[in-house]
Amino acid sequence: MSQSVGAAGSGYGYEVLGAVMAQKQQNQEAKMATMLVQSAMQSVEQVQASSPVSNLGQNINITV
Repeated sequence: MSQSVGAAGSGYGYEVLGAVMAQKQQNQEAKMATMLVQSAMQSVEQVQASSPVSNLGQNINITV
């Protein structure tokens, strides 16, 4: 089975194009994951800022 240089070169070109597109997609997914983590951290910081300073009154002892 023989291939012409043009067909082989075209095949390699598509492989390279696929690899470049996959890398771009991975970079985009990494950026989105970073944004998601930063958003979650901001939510945690807001919850911690609104939590009470001491634990006075946090425990309720009930006996029956």
